Amino acid sequence: MIVKDIIKLLDDKYPFCYAEDYDNVGLIIGDEQNKVKGIIVCLDAIESVVNEAIEKKCNVIVSFHPIIFEGLKKITNSNYVEKTIHKCIKNNISIISIHTAMDNSVIGVNKIICDKLKLTETEILIPKKGTIKKLTTYVPEKNIEDLKNKLYISGAGTIGNYDQCSFSVKGIGTFKGNSKSNPVIGKKGDYTKIEEVKVTFTFPKHKELEILQTLKINHPYDEYAYEIITTENINKDIGLGMIGKLSKSMSEKKFIDYIKNKMNTKFIRHSELTERNIKTIAVLGGSGSFAINNAISANADVYITSDLKYHDFFKANKKILLTDIGHYESEQYTKNAIHTYLSEKITNFAIVLSETYSNPVKYS
Repeated sequence: MIVKDIIKLLDDKYPFCYAEDYDNVGLIIGDEQNKVKGIIVCLDAIESVVNEAIEKKCNVIVSFHPIIFEGLKKITNSNYVEKTIHKCIKNNISIISIHTAMDNSVIGVNKIICDKLKLTETEILIPKKGTIKKLTTYVPEKNIEDLKNKLYISGAGTIGNYDQCSFSVKGIGTFKGNSKSNPVIGKKGDYTKIEEVKVTFTFPKHKELEILQTLKINHPYDEYAYEIITTENINKDIGLGMIGKLSKSMSEKKFIDYIKNKMNTKFIRHSELTERNIKTIAVLGGSGSFAINNAISANADVYITSDLKYHDFFKANKKILLTDIGHYESEQYTKNAIHTYLSEKITNFAIVLSETYSNPVKYS
């Protein structure tokens, strides 16, 4: 097994193309052709984790957070990022990061929080735009069913809870091949008319390359026309945050204690208590101040996130209970989920779960 295989496994589970534009996911440090000797999974790929990887003979670190967010002009061990990179290069250790690809997954960061809180009827809080595309191509009528079936297998024709979806219109296609052409129908230099079918499929963005490869292999023409556009449809399984319900409502004070217990934290910053009953919960792991209005619009009784600033708490305005449980605390279980997934997929050696406590925030 090489590093590229690990990247493929993670991309299959949490497609990297759904990461936020500002983010840095995938292979951060290393060579994708390197042979994998051992894998360690962590939340933050910092120098102490690299030391742990060396000690446990792991040459691949799979982290939730990327170690590199911004451009580097030099690596001189002057800060924690440069020290980590330098030690990885020196010891031939690769780092693969997932971050917002996992944030945007319906089975990712926020589903983990919802499951910890035992929420039901969960759904994405802020569906991500631009994730559903549409393919249109033109095929001789006799070839249409075979091509459709091949494209269905590669992921075309899916939308929401439906698959094998397509729309077809019959028409007349025309063409005239030059001396270098190799027409399946008609002859070089002849103006040819043929009954064709214009067929259209929707598909999820991360399946585009596979679908185009299938189209290339199975389309009968040597030169075939196709077009791909991004639709306005929303994929309810891709996006940030999540909202769900408790099986039974509880008071604000009782719910705060409930969060502390389920999320393994002793301290929670929160907005003014208003004696409301808590039933509908919105969550967004990591920094989530940007989604306060989304939580309010969704009629959530409480919003669980982190990194809220002083003035953010005023936005509660007695409409919602805002709770800041801490950045590390909101994402602490992501490494367990990644570890479980890789352990199921890779059975020829053990996947190591990092024991390093990487929270830079201390409480007294």
